[in-house]
Amino acid sequence: MIAIASDHGGYLLKEHIKAYLAAKGVTCQDFGTDSTDSCDYPIFGKAAAQAVASGQCEKGIVICTTGIGISISANKVKGIRCALCGDVLSAEMTRRHNDANMLAMGAGIVGSLLAERIVDTFLNTAFEGGRHQRRVDEMMAIEAEQ
Repeated sequence: MIAIASDHGGYLLKEHIKAYLAAKGVTCQDFGTDSTDSCDYPIFGKAAAQAVASGQCEKGIVICTTGIGISISANKVKGIRCALCGDVLSAEMTRRHNDANMLAMGAGIVGSLLAERIVDTFLNTAFEGGRHQRRVDEMMAIEAEQ
């Protein structure tokens, strides 16, 4: 199951991605928001990130207008590696090298067709492990120091 969330600026793209994934047989759990009414992205980024960190959801996708605020919010949850991606190569590399467990996108940056390709790449690219595992462990050790 994929956690998905957005603020008002990402709502329409979130709904598009949910429908896109549903058509492919991928189940999403929606952590809000439910409309284009103004709201605060940290609430929704945190909720989706907590679902991923707890193991309730395998991966997560969060969306706001730029992707910046909601990715920062998600990354405040222990155990989350949320990568802001505006292109397919970044989505591939963050999975291969960083074992990112959440994807952030900016609805004002990427259109729906590019977002579909980014999501497909993120969800279907495996972590390479090897030397990259050491680096992921080093990143997570920084979090443990806090």
